[in-house]
Amino acid sequence: MTTVTLHRSDALGVITLDNPPVNALSREVRAGLLARLQEALADDGIKTLVISCAGRTFVAGADIREFDLPLQEPHLPEVLGAVEASPKPVIAALHGTVLGGGLELALACHHRIAVTGTTFALPEVSLGLIPGAGGTQRLPRLVGAPLALDMIVGGARLDAGAALAAGLIDGLGQGEPLALAQTFMHEHPRLERRPTGERHLAPFDLEAFEAQARVLLRKLPGQEAPVQALEALRGAWQLPLSEAMQRERDLFVARRESAQARALRHVFFAERALAGRNRALAKAAPPVELQQVAVIGAGLMGSGIALCLANAGIRTILIDTQAQALERGRATIDSYFSGALAKGRLTAEQASARAALIRCAIDLAAVAEVDLVIEAVFEDLAVKQEVFRQLDRLARPGAILATNTSYLDIDAIAAVTGRPEAVIGMHFFSPAQVMRLLEVVRIRTVAPAVLATAVQLGERLGKTTVAVGNCHGFVGNRLLAVREREATLLVEEGAAPEQVDRVLRDFGFAMGPFELRDLAGIDIAWRNRQGRGEALSAAERACDLIEQLHAAGRLGQKSGAGYYRYEPGQRQGQADPAVAELLAAHRQRRSIIPRSHSDKEILERCLFVMINEAAWLLEEGIVKQAADIDLVWLHGYGFPRYRGGLLYYADDRGLAHIVSTLEGWSDALTERGTEICPRLRQLAAEGRRFLDA
Repeated sequence: MTTVTLHRSDALGVITLDNPPVNALSREVRAGLLARLQEALADDGIKTLVISCAGRTFVAGADIREFDLPLQEPHLPEVLGAVEASPKPVIAALHGTVLGGGLELALACHHRIAVTGTTFALPEVSLGLIPGAGGTQRLPRLVGAPLALDMIVGGARLDAGAALAAGLIDGLGQGEPLALAQTFMHEHPRLERRPTGERHLAPFDLEAFEAQARVLLRKLPGQEAPVQALEALRGAWQLPLSEAMQRERDLFVARRESAQARALRHVFFAERALAGRNRALAKAAPPVELQQVAVIGAGLMGSGIALCLANAGIRTILIDTQAQALERGRATIDSYFSGALAKGRLTAEQASARAALIRCAIDLAAVAEVDLVIEAVFEDLAVKQEVFRQLDRLARPGAILATNTSYLDIDAIAAVTGRPEAVIGMHFFSPAQVMRLLEVVRIRTVAPAVLATAVQLGERLGKTTVAVGNCHGFVGNRLLAVREREATLLVEEGAAPEQVDRVLRDFGFAMGPFELRDLAGIDIAWRNRQGRGEALSAAERACDLIEQLHAAGRLGQKSGAGYYRYEPGQRQGQADPAVAELLAAHRQRRSIIPRSHSDKEILERCLFVMINEAAWLLEEGIVKQAADIDLVWLHGYGFPRYRGGLLYYADDRGLAHIVSTLEGWSDALTERGTEICPRLRQLAAEGRRFLDA
């Protein structure tokens, strides 16, 4: 139940907002705040006001559900204008997370007092928006233009100590926020109004500011909101306050209705829904308590997984039966903590404590001590099956056995054990200590508590954890495989690798498919193709460019040459005439007359086959929610967040258009062993969307 109350204690009026769970500034809250403010101003006995929030946080932003509705009065700028114009001093008593409209409310107050541990941010750009209730004008007047730039355009967060040092808040302490505000009043018996909007902007180096702005915008390619947030911020020194506030509001309203903002709202709600489903899993089947975890394999992936566990405070045993590999793994871990210490991400105490949680072992028998084993050895079914035979014998009864395989059949791995109900896939992405995605792969025999344990662990590690079914490549790599197939066939037909990569980069990916292949390693792709063997279609087998590059020793960045040539010390590839010659010879052998491809054809070929494959994933029950496919590709494969995800993009383009385009390629698709998914056809015929189904 949402309430906004006014309580009078002597000459102090306390307005308390209570809108669980995060005190979002819904229309009801805005109206209640304005009404209670007017009541307090009409009460001659009240000399000073405090605005506080019930629950675990101050206002953590707007009610995002309202953003798909028409604007509703009272509008937040009007409410905050009334707060700032109050003839009685107004103190904001802050705790928890003071975000977005919550920070704008605090800025409109005359004084701000916070509890230690409070966090401050204006994260609107992450939703395709800009601050729309004075944030771009009041914040720089308190903290200066350079820091305001980092917060408004870059989305930077401030902890309470940094906020105090910057002048964002006037006091900081431990205890209840209201008590801190009362102490502040007693320490300042002649408290006066200090409207933020009336303050002068501190002088700053405009040239340095603009240089920093360019750096921030380069980190956010393709996003519209940061550019417009910067435009609004410049109004703080380019325009009178009233005009600058109006410019900010106009830009905010336009952004609210923008395609990018709608896409980012979809992502926000998809992430929230996923978190809710994951919590429900844990309630339905209580997870196993994990005191200690073992990781098998001390390569880059195994070491990264061990770091994830240690960073979450979990005791970990890193096991590798090869002494040299184990030593390299330990060196990787030591290097990570040294780097985190040098960059200030961890204190010496934190780095030491986390490093101490990882111990190394060369004997597989060490798994007898643990509650969960995560296998991260060579991607070969026979090798993994042999490891699981040993784990089945050595691990204690009740221990969970997880595999980090990227492609292999987990049912086949579980079948060699006497505990198939305890086997599950936990597909981390490299580098595991950095990448946000975790695919938890359920198999037919898995026990509900085992699934719940793996999902809960992923959440504990700070991962976006998506439960998916078992198939070749699961969700992410299965879609990646069809994109790589289509990109390779485009090159076979006459497109240049650099053109295909540019088109995908222009769409918003950080790198194109051939740049990605060079980064991952041609040898990895070659090994995967060898493993798939007869599962490849005839068209895929005939397009053997990977085999040719592998035979030529062109393994990608690691060898200095793959699809591109790499100068020593450079990670940016250059187009290589040798690859053009290899392609020309390949086409000649296969009697392919090369043709040119438009950027539109390249983009649609790469994305539409992925959309069709995603429809098959839903048809087969590999994934239950269309939005989960979006999250997998957003968090694991660099799909541009501001486009909402693969199936959001499909819905936006129109499924009828996608189906008719695929029908035009039907003969070619058949040659590749692919057909248009019935679910996709049905949705298109009925005028429905993936995200409605």
